[in-house]
Amino acid sequence: MNKVLSIVTILVFVNCNYQEDKSIKAAVVSARIEASNIGIEVIAKGGNAFDAMIATDLALSVCYPNAGNLAGGGFLVYRTSDGSFGSLDYREKAPSLSSRDMYLDSEGNVIEGISTLGGLAIGVPGTIAGLFEVHEKFGTLPWNELIQPAIDLATNGYVVTKKQSNSFKNKKEEFIKVNGENTFYAKNYDEGDIIINLPLANTLKLIQQNGKAGFYKGINAQRLTKRVKNAGGIITEEDLKNYSPVWRDPVQFQYKELTITSMGPPSSGGVCLGQMLQMIEPFDIKKYGHNSVESIQLMVEAERRTYADRSEYLGDPDFVNIPQSELMDSTYLTNRMKSFNWDNASLSSDINPGKVIINESEETTHYSIIDKEGNAVSVTTTLNGSYGSKVYVEDGGYFLNNEMDDFSSKPGVPNMFGLLGSEANSILPGKRMLSSMTPTIVDKNKKLYMILGTPGGSTIITSVFQTILNAYEFDMGMQESVNSARFHHQWMPDVIILEPKQFDSDLISNLNNKGYNIEERLSRIIGRVDAIMIDDNGIITTGADPRGDDSSSTLR
Repeated sequence: MNKVLSIVTILVFVNCNYQEDKSIKAAVVSARIEASNIGIEVIAKGGNAFDAMIATDLALSVCYPNAGNLAGGGFLVYRTSDGSFGSLDYREKAPSLSSRDMYLDSEGNVIEGISTLGGLAIGVPGTIAGLFEVHEKFGTLPWNELIQPAIDLATNGYVVTKKQSNSFKNKKEEFIKVNGENTFYAKNYDEGDIIINLPLANTLKLIQQNGKAGFYKGINAQRLTKRVKNAGGIITEEDLKNYSPVWRDPVQFQYKELTITSMGPPSSGGVCLGQMLQMIEPFDIKKYGHNSVESIQLMVEAERRTYADRSEYLGDPDFVNIPQSELMDSTYLTNRMKSFNWDNASLSSDINPGKVIINESEETTHYSIIDKEGNAVSVTTTLNGSYGSKVYVEDGGYFLNNEMDDFSSKPGVPNMFGLLGSEANSILPGKRMLSSMTPTIVDKNKKLYMILGTPGGSTIITSVFQTILNAYEFDMGMQESVNSARFHHQWMPDVIILEPKQFDSDLISNLNNKGYNIEERLSRIIGRVDAIMIDDNGIITTGADPRGDDSSSTLR
């Protein structure tokens, strides 16, 4: 048995959503208990939060295949114990053979489906390169030890949950359509079944033995590009070899006594989160009450204006000039809210992107980590859609992403989740597509306060926004903040989405009377926040979202 897996006597594994204990020294909160356990085991062995990140991420690629991945990408925001901040962009890139109009027909119309399903939807993967970059800069334990638990998990198998079984069954027809009736996930997997994935174990062994080249070169690169080509895609071995992640300055801003650090472009998360919080800061939202008509109205109006700006200005900073400081300027944001009226809803048709001198899927995944020294890691990673492009590398054991849909296939035409984009997010070879992923770390009076993030496509930013306010303004504990009912507005379409059966009819009527469009048929689960809080006394508590199978593991 691997050394990491043998350390059990000093651990407390809790497959539940809430833990509060003065003796908690470290915590991992992720979409699956297996991954959280593996991450905390690494910390127990003497690894740091970055070591735990690598092990947790690789474990999710095994037991959470709809979003955990080898062939996707993501963003890391970190805070070291000495108060230093940083972020890593390992977002996917457009292949070298891609072009601006690759999803348009001869008449310039978007061809439905090809940016989401099949080979042309696939961007050049960044996950493994990102993990190696983190290990090289911050890792303390040997790489081969960090990947071994994921190999063991793929070899010995993991237990299918009820929610996961439903997910597999819901996508089964698409798996077969793209990969054939003999594909690995063509069979029915029921709750309690054990899934053993030996091809994936072998791919992980290649990476264990050969490092980053085990994925980006050699036999895996050949398998991957062959499968992409057979599915109608254009990724080459040269694309894989040339991929590299980028260390970027995170977005950092103040909200009252909080310092909030989040991901910058090509994620829209940090800029949009900063805009929303600073737009509502002049208002005493606490006095309005949690999820009251007034607080929802105020937050929706901030969301409306932020998503309008997102559509116009944000993209890959290596390709476009982003007016980030202007977008987050306090005078600019005050002026954006001047048209807000308590009596009547603003109309999104009247809210243009501001003048200054997206369809993402639900199936992203987020995890939050704090280690014994106080290093904090917030990571959001994805294949984009649930199981990405649905293209499966049979002899490699993994799905390929469909991140190309996060570009603007045609400026002004919404992607699969209704998000609009402009030329700033148009397709170019080697460019990274715009994202809503919002891994975030919050300091309170210069001390670490929260680590959080969520999946949820276009709802990611608003879910993080509401969770921070739940904790800070409405005095909720971490788990209560995570559990609390959510709502969402993204400028276009001009609709407030409410989580089902969580908001009373009087509140909905009051909002309708003010001119807000609430279509309850659009109601759905919003986000799956995984978060950690450190209170003023240094007590660590966790929040694992009950909307999924999310779970926390802690070290005492």
